[in-house]
Amino acid sequence: MNRSLHWFVAESPRPRRVATWGGAPWLAVATVCLGAFLGQFDASVVTLALPALRDDFGGSPEWVSLAYLLTLAAFVAPIGKWSDRRGRKLVYLYGFVVFTGASVACALAPSLDVLIAFRVVQALGAAMLQANSVALVVAAVPRERMRRALGVQATAQALGLALGPTVGGLLVEAFGWQWVFLVNAPVGVLALVAGHFLLPRTRERGAGPVDGLAVVLLATATTALLLVLSGASPWLLLLALPAGAGYAWREPLVRRVKGGLLGATCGYLVLFGPLVLVPFTSDRGPLATGLLLTALPAGFALGAASPWKAPRTGAALSTVACAVLAWQVGPVALVALGIGLGLFIPANNAAVLGALPRGDAGSGGGLVNLARAIGTAFGVAVPLFVHAHWGPSVAFGALTVIALLTVCTPIGDKRPRPLPPGPAGSVTSPRWGEGLGLAHTRVRKRWRNG
Repeated sequence: MNRSLHWFVAESPRPRRVATWGGAPWLAVATVCLGAFLGQFDASVVTLALPALRDDFGGSPEWVSLAYLLTLAAFVAPIGKWSDRRGRKLVYLYGFVVFTGASVACALAPSLDVLIAFRVVQALGAAMLQANSVALVVAAVPRERMRRALGVQATAQALGLALGPTVGGLLVEAFGWQWVFLVNAPVGVLALVAGHFLLPRTRERGAGPVDGLAVVLLATATTALLLVLSGASPWLLLLALPAGAGYAWREPLVRRVKGGLLGATCGYLVLFGPLVLVPFTSDRGPLATGLLLTALPAGFALGAASPWKAPRTGAALSTVACAVLAWQVGPVALVALGIGLGLFIPANNAAVLGALPRGDAGSGGGLVNLARAIGTAFGVAVPLFVHAHWGPSVAFGALTVIALLTVCTPIGDKRPRPLPPGPAGSVTSPRWGEGLGLAHTRVRKRWRNG
């Protein structure tokens, strides 16, 4: 194949100097954090542009956000499974190309319908990023450092979501709604170049085709569910629930880590719920409220970066913090909530990935990000619904109950099954599978492939 075309269809190795440097894993984590931040930042920053879009185009600009969320939730898990077969680095880099190009197209859109169409394309790029971010972290760092690395990646996501509304408001007021999308372009180009040189190639790939029926069932379930959360008919639950059950039945990985996925969904719900509730309960001004909310992602960063491995303690701490917030909203309780979730969420996600074969890391990462997307959507819808009917104290009480569920969910579920023993002397035999033959092969491939 022509060398100029090979770069576009195959994963490129890292430079040898980068691949053999001791800090190479953290360079890969930092590159993944750019995509993690950008995806969550874009999901929240657009909300501040909706009034300006209504003034310019009329119609229902809510679909600018809803189309993005629907597409992202429907495709992040299937793209993760597809990436296991095609190469996670390759799909991740193409995700930046699609996301960045669609962002510029959104800024130049001449009508609301065209803008919504480009938001769908942008969400496909975001799904390509988010489906592979966790898997790339797993591939880059040693297993004993995986929890901390996933904590850094989750912190980048939380910071993106927390900073989105503030930065979005400043951009819309100073430059216009177009800059909400144009701001993605320089970050996307930087991340594309960094990913090419700093991300490792896929070493273990999944096997088997992507289940098309499972993709349809998942898209049906997530679309119906998010439409219900956006105010559509609750009768759509009669479509969402059986479709979701059908997807879980068709996808064996979901059954393998169902407890960990439930914990991830509840954890992200509790993380993002206060970001919606606090502005309704605070008597401070917008700037002071924004500064108050920074206590939550700051606490999350502290907990995620901590070497203390105590996910159950973190889940219990977040439950107590939610109960305190139901009584009085303050920075100490928000920091405590962030620390507790920072201890729980990365450890839970690492356990989910650890319970799956490395060849299915992209599929597992897609499922984790699907749980995050559903948890985020519920984190916006559930607290606002409870607050509108029963007030803020009951809303924080509901978050307390959900946080309590994270204490009860199993961490990691089942471990991956070992390979069956093969004939003596083969790479699958206990003697050689863990011995010099396979070890030498892995060292040689790691050195050659970067």
